[in-house]
Amino acid sequence: MSDLQTKYQKLAQEFAKVRAQNQVLKKAVIEEQAKQNDAKEQLKVRDQKIRKFEQELDSLTFRNQQLTKRVNFLQDELDIHESKGGKKSKNKDMDNATHVKTSPNVIGEELRGKIHENETLHKQLYDLSEEHRKIVTELSSKLANLERDSSQHHSVIEASEKQFKETLERLQQERARMEVQLQARDKEVRESLGRAEQCSEELRRTKEELGSKLSWATRIIQDKLPFNDEELPELSRLNVPAHDKKHQHRSMEVMGQASTLVKELCAGLSNFHTYTEQRSKIFPIDSGTGMPISQVNQKFCSHLHENASYLRPLEQSFAAFNESTRDDALTTLETATGLQDVAAKFSKYVAYLQKLLPYQLLSIEEECHLSTCSQTLESRNMELHASLQRMSSVFTTVESYVSLLASASTTSCECPQANFKTIYEKLAESFTNLYEVMKDLSKNYNFKVSLEHQLPIASQKLKTTDECVVSSLISLVTCTGKISNFMKTNLDFFTRPVGYGNSMGSSVGGQSTSPCVPLLRQRAVAFMAALTKPCPETVPYSTAVQNQRILLSSTESKEGLAQQVASSSSRIARLEQEKEHWVLEAQLMQIKYDREMQKSAELESVLKGQGGVTIKQSPSQDKIPPSTPASKHDDIAQDTSMLGTADKLAMDFGGSDETSRENMIKSHYTSRLLELRTHQQICDSKGVNFSAEVCH
Repeated sequence: MSDLQTKYQKLAQEFAKVRAQNQVLKKAVIEEQAKQNDAKEQLKVRDQKIRKFEQELDSLTFRNQQLTKRVNFLQDELDIHESKGGKKSKNKDMDNATHVKTSPNVIGEELRGKIHENETLHKQLYDLSEEHRKIVTELSSKLANLERDSSQHHSVIEASEKQFKETLERLQQERARMEVQLQARDKEVRESLGRAEQCSEELRRTKEELGSKLSWATRIIQDKLPFNDEELPELSRLNVPAHDKKHQHRSMEVMGQASTLVKELCAGLSNFHTYTEQRSKIFPIDSGTGMPISQVNQKFCSHLHENASYLRPLEQSFAAFNESTRDDALTTLETATGLQDVAAKFSKYVAYLQKLLPYQLLSIEEECHLSTCSQTLESRNMELHASLQRMSSVFTTVESYVSLLASASTTSCECPQANFKTIYEKLAESFTNLYEVMKDLSKNYNFKVSLEHQLPIASQKLKTTDECVVSSLISLVTCTGKISNFMKTNLDFFTRPVGYGNSMGSSVGGQSTSPCVPLLRQRAVAFMAALTKPCPETVPYSTAVQNQRILLSSTESKEGLAQQVASSSSRIARLEQEKEHWVLEAQLMQIKYDREMQKSAELESVLKGQGGVTIKQSPSQDKIPPSTPASKHDDIAQDTSMLGTADKLAMDFGGSDETSRENMIKSHYTSRLLELRTHQQICDSKGVNFSAEVCH
């Protein structure tokens, strides 16, 4: 069915392509037909022009013939007049001679003009005929090309239509065949549904029978058989096993040795990356001289500088894994959950090595491009890069085996337990290969350094850095050799199945335990320790009852005091608000009084300066100052809103009055806030003391 659908889709795609080509060809044919019609129209216009020119030529030819006949007629008359000229008198002969001489001259001029005109017309006729011939030739060639293109397009369209019809027929046949197959599949589906219903009915009956048998067997087991703790192996994996202490001591010893080796390996790799970074900053361009190094070496150095962020977490994770092993708990691959973190950190470092490889190659190629680099040194550089590639490949292999071992402590592990022996063997073989690769890398680097130190551009700083790199490689060779020997020595211990006892005391070998067994064991130990812990001294019953009564009475008195405190607080707050209001009113009135006194003093000084005449002219001015405060005081006394009072006073005073009033209000509220904060702190301290007294 899927093959038919695929074939149908392919045919549909071909049909769509053919349809698109057909549309393009139709458009091309329509355009060519339009061009052909335009050419035909142009040909008709040219034919009309040619017929017009032919008519003009015929009319000119006819006119020329008439002129020729007239010239002949005039020539005959001239001959007749010449023959009759001797019979007339001399004067008459002179007049006739003059007339005859004048007439031929006129006729000759007219004849020459007509001949010139005829010649011009002949030239125009020739030019027009040549142009017409060229145009006809061009249009004929264009018409032939258009007809040829049209025939080609028609042939292409016919072929496309034929192919389209064939494709359509084939698709229709495929569709009919697929419909037949679909009907057959529908029939099979209906039959399968019928069989499925029958099977489901049989399954239901079987479940009922098995359920009744299971209930009967369960009742018999509960009534007749004793308790069986090892009925389910999945639950037995959660039991804390009784294991061999010697095996656990051996595990801790091996883990300590492995932790030391991993620490040495991380230190050696860190030194190698650090010294390589220092060397890249010195050679081929020394950054200490002020010359900038290349972009490749800058990027390479920045990546090498990040080695501690990958190696330090790896060392710390393995140290934490080593600390997680306990003397009183069985350590196996299934319970070693700390190995997952080690594998994750090691995977990140292997990815970091893969990231360094291309920059290492570009840096080596940059060294090879130096003019002082010989062919031998270039070959040594390439061998060094090949050794680095093999080192990265071996680290990748080791990482894959470590990840497989770490996956044993996960619930989604799909690796059979019997395969872990092979994985350990492959891991030991990989560490041996790593040792060989490190030796090869150290040897190639020594050859490279010996050739580079013979160059004239080799500085003392470069030689010192190369010695550091060589020493780090030697330490890596030593460390990898120790790891390889360690794996070979302890391979039998790693691959030997762990044996532990069950609840019946029999030894069980090869059975895996759950990763949560150490946690369950710690919880059990904590529970047993809690059971053995002595109980604290209890309070006598009579003392407890008396304390309960005191507490209830204290609670009731506390509630009453709390109500009194709340009412007192609300009353104090209301009084404080009224106090603030009247203090503000008093301050505003004091400001108003000061302003009025100032105005009165100014007015008195003005009146003293002007004399008694001014007093008579404005008697109302003496009455305005004393009357204004009284009216304003009445308004202020009636209105208890401080905002309204401020607005009314603002209408009486200028900008300076508003500023002083706002400053006064601001200072008042600031002082009030300080007082309230102090009061709140005092209340908090009193509440704390009161609560402490109630608790005691």
